Amino acid sequence: MYNQNKRSNDDLIFGIRAVIEAVNASKDIDKVLIKRGLKGDLFKELMDVLQEANIPFQYVPEEKLNRVTGKNHQGVIAQISPITFSNMEEVIASIFERGEIPFLLALDEVSDVRNFGAIVRSAECAGVHAIVIPEKGSARIGPDAVKTSAGALFKVPICRVPSLKKALQYMQQSGISVCGATEKASDYYYAGNFSLPVCVVMGSEDTGLSPDVLRICDSLLKIPILGSIQSLNVSVAASVLLYEVVRQRMNSGE
Repeated sequence: MYNQNKRSNDDLIFGIRAVIEAVNASKDIDKVLIKRGLKGDLFKELMDVLQEANIPFQYVPEEKLNRVTGKNHQGVIAQISPITFSNMEEVIASIFERGEIPFLLALDEVSDVRNFGAIVRSAECAGVHAIVIPEKGSARIGPDAVKTSAGALFKVPICRVPSLKKALQYMQQSGISVCGATEKASDYYYAGNFSLPVCVVMGSEDTGLSPDVLRICDSLLKIPILGSIQSLNVSVAASVLLYEVVRQRMNSGE
């Protein structure tokens, strides 16, 4: 019987040596899954190249690796990314060099693939310059994300950073205001001034913005909830915030 949990081998690399060679060849790798308890010199070499290349990795039970593929994985599977990640600092510099007003979106551990894909689709439609995500806790960027984004993942630069907090602080130092979306805010989203350089930050599906991110935001805004269900899906909430930026900039002629 066909196992729907097993991925196509087209977006996977199996085995320690094969993954090392892929990293050294600058392949775009989304994440590496490693069997818990793996040891040896080759394993140490793998960890060295992963850390040097800032590639996310996760220790998992062997059973999970077996669910991903039926191939001889030797305890290591690399998930290939269909996109090439962009450098955030270079993207921001290029926006200013073009004389445009930065419009960025940061996702604080949005882990659901369909939510992520839908957000990227909305971001592309809204003219977002780039999306910033942390290395750990973010959704897997694979075929499902590409499909849900309707191909927008190939159009919007995705910047993967080791620390979202530090990335947001860099934006602030570059003159970009960081606006967090949270139900803990006092002001509604339409009170924000989005005519200036801005990065909208959306939190994870279950816990919202992390405490570190909440503390460094320049402003916090919320969406009115009038019904009995107390929260919107994160992809819907992101669309509301992004199109408020669009509305304000169109009205101001930006």
